[in-house]
This record gives sequence, C-alpha cells and structure tokens, in this order.
Amino acid sequence: MKIVRQIGSLAFVLGLFTVIFAGVPWHVMVADDPVVPWWLRTAIFCLLGGILVVLLTVALEQRTTKPSREPLPPTESETGVFLLNSTEIPGRETREILGLVQGHTVFAIWLGKDLSAIVRLILGGELTEYTEMMGRARTVATNRMAAEASQMGADAIINVRYMTTSVVGSAAELLVYGTAVKLSE
Repeated sequence: MKIVRQIGSLAFVLGLFTVIFAGVPWHVMVADDPVVPWWLRTAIFCLLGGILVVLLTVALEQRTTKPSREPLPPTESETGVFLLNSTEIPGRETREILGLVQGHTVFAIWLGKDLSAIVRLILGGELTEYTEMMGRARTVATNRMAAEASQMGADAIINVRYMTTSVVGSAAELLVYGTAVKLSE
C-alpha cells in the first residue's frame, strides 16, 4: 500500500510541476488556441489522480492498521557511551565532567510525503510521515552528540535533552545536548 501511495504522490508532484512550469507558460503564450495539448491534459490527470490515490491509500491504511508498540531503544549508543536523562548513574560515580556535547540536524520530507500528511490531517490519525522524519532526525542528532562525547573520551552523557523547532514548511530542526562525563570504575 505504501508503494501505491508513493506512486500517487510522485504522480501528483510531477503533474503539479508540469502544470505550473509548462502549462501556465503555454497558456499565456497561446491563449487564443482553445485546444488543450495532450501533455497538459496528462499532467492535470496525474495531479488529480495522484491526490485521489493518496487519499484512498491513506484511508485504507487507517482502516487496516493498528498502532504498534515498538520496543524502546537501548540506553547505550553505538559508540559505547551511555546516554541518560538523569544527573546520576546508578552504581557509578562521576569522576570528571568533560563539558557540554551536542548534536544537531535539520530534516524535511519531500512534497509527496507532505501531501500524504496533509490528507491524514483531514482524515485524522498519526502523521506517520512526520513521525518517521523526526525519528531519523533524533537518531542522526543523537549519534553526532555521542560521537563528539566519544572523541572527548567520555563514558556517559548525563542530563540529555532534546529540543525541536519548525524551520520552514515541513522542515524541523532537532538539537540534542547533554554533559559528557567520565565515570569511576
């Protein structure tokens, strides 16, 4: 179903750009000729058909899918640095504070997925396109922060916090920061 929705989104985007960047200039230049060329008719059908396909696939997906319970991610990153949102690590003492570490990214989704999300706004339900985008952004930013802490020789990052803000349109900025520390044995 996801592939059908992506094809519909692609048809919409291609139709939209063809109508705007080729159809409108064509109409301005040959406005006195009432015959609409085949390529412009095809673009209009792609635009409208793409919207219809996205609407139908999103509606069908919402009727057939149930929210999934995904397991929580591990607390230790791939770099071997523990990530905690508390100031203390049970059973370990902070030996040295190395300083602030951070990871940052700005993510956006392409227009076709944005269209699917707009349809979900109308029909209701989870905006999975944005959920996936923010999940990828969190992973990228967290890995960058952990890599910075690893380069400093940190064993853990305590007091981890996430901040997000909208940049423009469907683009979102995500910042993660915390305090890199060395732990006692």
